[in-house]
Amino acid sequence: MNLTRRRFLTIAATAIAAPSFALASQSARWQGRAMGAPASLVLAGLNPEAAQPIFAAFEAELDRLDRLFSLFRPDSTLVQLNQTGRLVAPPPEFFNVIDLSDRLNKATGGAFDPTVQPLLQAGMMARARARVFGLIGWDKVKIDAREISFERAGMALTLNGIARGYVTDRIAAFLRAEGLTDVLIDIGELQAIGRNPIGNTWKARINSANGEYDHHVALCNRALATTKPMGVKKSDDGVYIVCPNGHRPRHKIVSVSSPSAAVADGLSTAIALMRREHAIVAVEKFPGTRIEMIA
Repeated sequence: MNLTRRRFLTIAATAIAAPSFALASQSARWQGRAMGAPASLVLAGLNPEAAQPIFAAFEAELDRLDRLFSLFRPDSTLVQLNQTGRLVAPPPEFFNVIDLSDRLNKATGGAFDPTVQPLLQAGMMARARARVFGLIGWDKVKIDAREISFERAGMALTLNGIARGYVTDRIAAFLRAEGLTDVLIDIGELQAIGRNPIGNTWKARINSANGEYDHHVALCNRALATTKPMGVKKSDDGVYIVCPNGHRPRHKIVSVSSPSAAVADGLSTAIALMRREHAIVAVEKFPGTRIEMIA
């Protein structure tokens, strides 16, 4: 599975949906980093001063979720599982991601497989791959709401192919609970709620495989995830693209939209490794989801 990828989504809210002066006068914008990647948040209809408490709560929620899914924080739930091979009473949100990963693994015929982390750690040389193949396989992960465990010592998960999408969904739910109705969230995946600052549908721009402008997608209460595999080249977030069986991705770019950013994230990851006809069947298993671009 491509659990590490380079993102080629460009938010078109400023370039397509509204003039820059309108965006500045009718919205509040936050920019920073989340889940190890550049991130942004646009709150339409709220001035920057009024948005500050929302931004502070948003940052605290991001930090809480990062402590669940980060591969780089020694205190994260994921690191605990990878180090011990066992997680008793997993936090509900962590279990939800594992459960969705299981659904995606089945729907994609195994293309979505978070157990490739040992392969990422070992490197891309053929001998290194051979040493860790015995540690790869979603069927070796035992999943129960009471405990998640690995069948073999040395196994480890990476949730990079789904966690950003899930965090995006949780942030969207958090902002809705705060009474916000017009929001654009970019945490590596996009989630658009309501309308942009001038009352139009949010738009996201997808760059083609050669980096040129190629397509834009209107988003309203909908998420978009785009994956552009780069072989074994190191990506912007400092990680590599690998497949469970060592094969290279089949597509140069895959973009998926869905009501759920986690579903869009996971499917865009997996479809990069799948035949087109199999990808279509997989997407049909998730209502409201569609492929926006595949090349």
